[in-house]
Amino acid sequence: MDEPVRTLLLWCPDWPVLAAEIVDGVPATGPVAVLHANRVIACSERARAEGVRRGLRRREAQGRCPGLTVVDHDPGRDARAFEPVVAAVEEVAVGVEVIRPGACALAARGPSRYLGGEEAAAERIVEHVALSCAVESQVGVAAGVFAAGLAAREGRIVPPGGTPEFLAGQPVEALGRPALADLLRRLGVRTLGDFAALPAGDVLARFGFDGALAHRLAAGRDDRPLAARRPPVDLTVTADLDEPIDRIDVAAFAARTLAEQLHERLAGHGLACTRLGIEAVTAHGQELHRVWRHDGLLTAAAIADRVRWQLDGWLSGARRGGDRPARPTAGIVRLRLLPDGVLAQAGLQPGLWGETGAERERAHRALSRVQGLLGPEAVVTAVLGGGRSPADQTRLVPWGDERLPTRPGGRRVGSGPAVPPWPGRLPPPSPAVVLPTPLAASVLDATGAPVVVSARLAVSAPPARLSIGTMPPQLAGPTPAPGSAPSATPSSATPSSAAALRGGTVGWVEIVGWAGPWPVDERWWAPAEARRRARFQVRLADGTALLLAVESGRWLVEAIYD
Repeated sequence: MDEPVRTLLLWCPDWPVLAAEIVDGVPATGPVAVLHANRVIACSERARAEGVRRGLRRREAQGRCPGLTVVDHDPGRDARAFEPVVAAVEEVAVGVEVIRPGACALAARGPSRYLGGEEAAAERIVEHVALSCAVESQVGVAAGVFAAGLAAREGRIVPPGGTPEFLAGQPVEALGRPALADLLRRLGVRTLGDFAALPAGDVLARFGFDGALAHRLAAGRDDRPLAARRPPVDLTVTADLDEPIDRIDVAAFAARTLAEQLHERLAGHGLACTRLGIEAVTAHGQELHRVWRHDGLLTAAAIADRVRWQLDGWLSGARRGGDRPARPTAGIVRLRLLPDGVLAQAGLQPGLWGETGAERERAHRALSRVQGLLGPEAVVTAVLGGGRSPADQTRLVPWGDERLPTRPGGRRVGSGPAVPPWPGRLPPPSPAVVLPTPLAASVLDATGAPVVVSARLAVSAPPARLSIGTMPPQLAGPTPAPGSAPSATPSSATPSSAAALRGGTVGWVEIVGWAGPWPVDERWWAPAEARRRARFQVRLADGTALLLAVESGRWLVEAIYD
């Protein structure tokens, strides 16, 4: 069995009493008792001299000590008062875990190596806490948190390998479980050594899971490893400028210097930045703030570029019109960079012919440059998602924002293809161009009569001719005779109906192929939002493929296929 990590534990005796003195001003030198559920959980040295002990009821404690000052237990007060003690320990050794208010632990290996041994480290920590917080404390060192806590009560440093022997001589009351300790004593088990010698299976069967955990502690095995709380690292870099900056070239130099400092600080901790906060303070006290997001890792050059672009945007704001903010009323006197999002830097293998992702990085820089000049909404990218129509399946998001679809997409079953969770969704392929506003159209059959789709999705006749942006034949005049050529043939009207769609008008064109209808009946339970339509895919004589829809008896062109 591997021995637990050597642990250094600092313990402050009677901490609830000291916390009451620190926060509420109750003198700890007098007879004081802290009560919870009408029982004493901590008392001062003066109260113990009068016979007060933990576990006594309030009436019995006051009977033994008539001048006893009673304080209600407040865990929040104990934790607030203990925080300065933890901070003082962290000034000497990092990696502190708070066990409870009044006790904190850390791995003994680090401070013992650079302070000259475990005994020297313990003395240094106790002295520093006394000087910084005026609090008396004791330190114990042993293998594991539980054993170190018992050693701290004696102010003892257990030698390496001696933890099992140290625990074997402790009474069963050291487990902190009064009911279990009373039962063990009635069974003839009086020390932790006797308890640890019992078979683990029998202990679990007789005393349950809590008894099994206590059995592990008695044998010198902690229930979990030490989870050290490391103090947060301040990664922010700040530059106080001697002269206010109001020129772009001077701002660029300051941005490059500050970016290199931030990148070096991050690299020193093995981190990389993915989201950068830029703050600026002007000579008039105006505060400016902007956050830049990046889906990769920001290098020193990338950080410098974003700071320079942002300063350019702030300092030249008056030269752009519209609703964009004007430039600051004074020069910038302070710059601050805050790595708002960081992650571990795993490194990147350079490519054989130049850096990997160089082209992508150039694209990032160009698009981010445009955002710095025109705003974050000036550059958008499409995100594919779910939906029944092409317009519902695409969402435009600003460059650098999280690419999350508005509606969930398909789901994958086993190793097969994705299954769309949208009944009535169009089959592939998807259209290449989705029109922002559908265009009105007219569809005729071979006899020149309008094509109608009934409520039961029955098509009156196969579609034969299509016109976009023109009046229906009932209002436009005579309809082309059956079998005659359209008024504008594909060869004489336009090179392509898809190109003519940009003008919003296409003359009569022959339909040579079609598929559908695909019905959609959405939000029928909400009459104000209900929408019912049928869609068709048609191919024209000039090679153009369109997505049509019939809604309330009207034909519409929604999208164009390649």
